[in-house]
Amino acid sequence: MTESAPYLTATAQAYDSVADLYADLFRDSLDRLPLDRAALAAFAELVRTDGAGPVAELGCGPGYVTAHLRSLGLDAFGIDLSPRMIELARAAHPGLRFEVGSMHALDLADGELRGILSWYSVIHTPPRELPPYFAEFRRVLAPGGHLLLGFFESEGDPVTEFDHKAAPAYRWPIDGLAEPAREAGFAEVARMLREPLDGERFRQGRLLLRRS
Repeated sequence: MTESAPYLTATAQAYDSVADLYADLFRDSLDRLPLDRAALAAFAELVRTDGAGPVAELGCGPGYVTAHLRSLGLDAFGIDLSPRMIELARAAHPGLRFEVGSMHALDLADGELRGILSWYSVIHTPPRELPPYFAEFRRVLAPGGHLLLGFFESEGDPVTEFDHKAAPAYRWPIDGLAEPAREAGFAEVARMLREPLDGERFRQGRLLLRRS
């Protein structure tokens, strides 16, 4: 897997093309999602309890969740494949750090991070390519660091490709996503499933993990 893998290039281009619309649609989305805010708050509290250090949102889009993490007291910054998303994030949140980059090859030192948020970003990774992502997450997390995943759940079915509006994407059974994380050296801390709200098609999953 390389930076020029076709699905990475296609995903970056797809999000570049919809970045402005995406930013407008989702800018205030957390305001109406109390369970999502609760999951982010629990992640933030665990990271703060374990000690100070940087937290990366990988696949940060226009940066509104990175900014929310900062409001929860975390030293948060964002990384995204899409240059246009990073432009929008920097414009909307000039006091925060945002960088163009790929989750599978992070320009970060071993053990540099205290936490990682992957909020609907691994959904675009073909299932066979996912294990190296978890290996990279483990590499850059300090021992005991936390990882929070947000994703679309497949309601007990196998991994299922669906027609995401930006780029091809996959729904995961929650146990199916927990397994490669465990194999990569993460211990499960908690999980959440919530039913789709009006305008949502699928059940939403969250996995909170700790680097063993």
